[in-house]
Amino acid sequence: MELFYFMVFGALGAVVAALELSKNSKDRINTSPAFNSFKNNYLVVYSLMMAGDWLQGPYVYYLYSTYGFGKGEIGQLFIAGFGSSMLFGTIVGSLADKQGRRRACVTYCITYILSCITKHSPQYKILMVGRVLGGIATSLLFSAFESWLVAEHNKRGFDQQWLSLTFSKAIFLGNGLVAILSGLFGNLLVDSFSLGPVAPFDAAACFLAIGMAIILSSWTENYGDTSENKDLLTQFRGAAVAIASDEKIALLGAIQSLFEGSMYTFVFLWTPALSPNDEEIPHGFIFATFMLASMLGSSLASRLLARSTLRVESYMQIVFVVSSASLLLPIITNFLVAPSKVKGGSISFAGCLQLLGFCTFEACVGIFWPSIMKMRSQYIPEEARSTIMNFFRIPLNIFVCIVLYNVDAFPITVMFGMCSIFLFVASILQRRLMAISEKPKIENWTALKERDPEAEPLND
Repeated sequence: MELFYFMVFGALGAVVAALELSKNSKDRINTSPAFNSFKNNYLVVYSLMMAGDWLQGPYVYYLYSTYGFGKGEIGQLFIAGFGSSMLFGTIVGSLADKQGRRRACVTYCITYILSCITKHSPQYKILMVGRVLGGIATSLLFSAFESWLVAEHNKRGFDQQWLSLTFSKAIFLGNGLVAILSGLFGNLLVDSFSLGPVAPFDAAACFLAIGMAIILSSWTENYGDTSENKDLLTQFRGAAVAIASDEKIALLGAIQSLFEGSMYTFVFLWTPALSPNDEEIPHGFIFATFMLASMLGSSLASRLLARSTLRVESYMQIVFVVSSASLLLPIITNFLVAPSKVKGGSISFAGCLQLLGFCTFEACVGIFWPSIMKMRSQYIPEEARSTIMNFFRIPLNIFVCIVLYNVDAFPITVMFGMCSIFLFVASILQRRLMAISEKPKIENWTALKERDPEAEPLND
């Protein structure tokens, strides 16, 4: 079965290489040298920030277990991280609109570096402080950097379509290539150099420090709404009103929460799904395979976003349906393939089928990120961008905390079924978003037709 892993990884690698090398003029966006310099600077910083995040991921649970903590105590630490992201992260992230996005990005670096330092202590209370700091940092990572990019892109007068190029490249590098290299580098530090499970956290702090230096030396500050009379509560109220009064923003928030909630649940479930009888599976190699599948998705997304005639709202409906179907595989294989009772051994036939389905889901994740970023840049008002984006993460964090707390209460097939339903609902909401986003065009065309019966519709 070991050959199976290499075949899947090789096939995905070949497809990604073919997609990247076969791009023609239709798949590329013509840009300016000034934009390319701006884009490359952001990509370097974003890749360093993501390296700081990816290096930690595979070793958090392992580090806590080496300190002698049990499953229950480790679960509490994880819940603290997501809870912190929901409570403190929302407040700190929202301050970015008023205090400055560049400053918020620097705060992310400092907060996450401090979180890494706490990993040197085996004391539960200090590790808890580290999880709280990590939760705050996560909120900033997924709001402040994107908010700074969109505002700076518009401030410099670059073409709006060029923004999608930066998004797709950021996901291809930061959520794909950097994730794979971080996994290999972390493995090198812990296993090959025998530096212990805290070494990846020290390496992460170094990458974050380098990224912070680049931000301080080359980024300019930008803001959302800088009104002096607006306190944090007023900002929250304004963001809530914007979400409640604009159906497009509300739909976008619901779609994001449903997809990301399913994605984070999948992170907890894929290991027990592939090894229900304690089969020996290469976790690091499978993780790298998933990231390669995500790179494939982001490569596809860059082609889709380069076509001005193809709307994001249109193809994302298909992406959500495909992702919903891919997470049904564990349920289908449970019914169609007789479960093995033998403990240990290599991955089963059902596990192989599920792995292919999970790779499909990860490819959908690769398409999702740049596409949702593109839609957020279109629909979320600039003056409250960070605040609204952090509002979107509140239901996500509540959902993940509930899942973590009840992860042993339900069979794994029930959890996958719930995720599949959520993703299908996301496709329905995406269809609704497309319908209402087209209304102004239809209304404008109807008004024009009334004035000029011979008028022809304009093609975008």
